Amino acid sequence: MPDQREATLYRMVLPDHTCPFGVRAKALLEGAGYAVDDRLLETREAVDAFKDEQGVATTPLVFVGEERVGGADELERYLARDG
Repeated sequence: MPDQREATLYRMVLPDHTCPFGVRAKALLEGAGYAVDDRLLETREAVDAFKDEQGVATTPLVFVGEERVGGADELERYLARDG
């Protein structure tokens, strides 16, 4: 059996809000058989700092190995072409 593919997912999970796009990205990855390193951004400050650091306007942000895939929509396209 080949090694399981791995992905790192950064997503917003605040006390009063869980980003639905992050939930969708996690489900897409798990459905495609990826082992997910689920990195939760649990405060507004952590979310804002992460977005600034990565130069993005929104979360989630997915990496497959060292490749930066993008958010949930980009992940869906990536998985469609990845097979």
